Amino acid sequence: MSPPPFSTIAGAFAADASGRELRVRGWVQRSRSSGGILFVLLRDRTGTVQVTAKRDTLGDAAFDAAEHVQVEGVVEVDGTVAADPRAPGGRELRARSVRVVDAGLPFPIFQEQTEEFRLDKRHLVIRSEEHVATFRIKADLLRALRDFLDREEVLEVTPPVLTGNPAEGGAEAFAIDYFGRPGYLSQTAQLYLEAMLSPHERVYALTPSFRAEKSRTPRHLTEYQHLEVELAWTDLGELMSFIERMLVDAAHAVARKRPAELKLLGRSPDELERLSAPFPRLSYAAAVDRLAAAGFPVSFGSDLGTAEERALTLESAEFLFVTRYPKERKAFYMLETPGDPRTVEATDLLGPEGYGEIVGASCRETDLDRLTRRLAETGADPAEYDWYLDLRRHGNVPHAGFGLGVERLLRWMLRREHIRETTPFPRTPSRHTP
Repeated sequence: MSPPPFSTIAGAFAADASGRELRVRGWVQRSRSSGGILFVLLRDRTGTVQVTAKRDTLGDAAFDAAEHVQVEGVVEVDGTVAADPRAPGGRELRARSVRVVDAGLPFPIFQEQTEEFRLDKRHLVIRSEEHVATFRIKADLLRALRDFLDREEVLEVTPPVLTGNPAEGGAEAFAIDYFGRPGYLSQTAQLYLEAMLSPHERVYALTPSFRAEKSRTPRHLTEYQHLEVELAWTDLGELMSFIERMLVDAAHAVARKRPAELKLLGRSPDELERLSAPFPRLSYAAAVDRLAAAGFPVSFGSDLGTAEERALTLESAEFLFVTRYPKERKAFYMLETPGDPRTVEATDLLGPEGYGEIVGASCRETDLDRLTRRLAETGADPAEYDWYLDLRRHGNVPHAGFGLGVERLLRWMLRREHIRETTPFPRTPSRHTP
């Protein structure tokens, strides 16, 4: 007769599980033995359960083998579920048998190690309870964003990551040799999304983007997940409304789905549930005035960097749209503000509590001559972008779009100190391994 099928560890915590026979398998989080009894905290994808095993029940050989299993070793357990208020979750599995699948070597990760060592061993560090919670929340955040876009009838498309020209001028693009021709890793899918706009009107892509910035701040990665959306017949006000509705919807969905994980990581689900629209709006000019009054050496035309963005929302629990930036500070494809040739119809969404830019958005320039001039002003050759300019020659309509840094949003959501904690294998100017 074949053995019963394996259950998940969550089965030990079902309402009617007490007294039932259960067969589980998983990884050892920690273990100890005392007086002929072995206590093992066992983990699988659904949770953890305390396993207790007695030498008299297992026999000396099996007990000794189980006792020598290292942290992150793997075992299979047959036993009976029992209520025990001393055990995590109030249940334990009292083992009849323990089979060692892999005893493992001594696990090399512990708290007192340097950050660099832990990054070198990232493939093992990400097994921690905090990282497990982080990446489950991230999966549900991505699902929530996609669900919202689906309800809004925005079509997901699949633009390339390898490109023949950098979308934003090339200064921060990773250049590659593409079979003897210049190539680049994509900074943004935007130009390709605009090409998909005419047949579909509303499109989005979720792709990796690459920025060759040597920024060593807690919010910069050289590779990140980039959610980008393009919407036809949309002005700046409508675009901001779309963005804030999307973020509110996603925050509420994550709060409902992952309350335990959020609490583990220091974010109350109630805080995410309280997020509401509309978000405050502040013009770039007014933001400069506010910063200058606070002692920052800024004037109209200044770049708003990490410190300035942090100062604008540090004491606030709300997102903030900063609007209508100077033209020379933004990309060539952004629409000149009607009546003000100094600025463009662009906005950056700054995260609450000083988390800085999370979304960059703008209306797109539709005038072919202005777009060509702006391209030339950046030092790019307009001929290399002739395919993009074709979009203004055939079926040109008002449109707008945005890019959202998924890891930046998650960093705010989980109150992580550094953005590298929001991705399994962070890529920074000093690291591209493991």
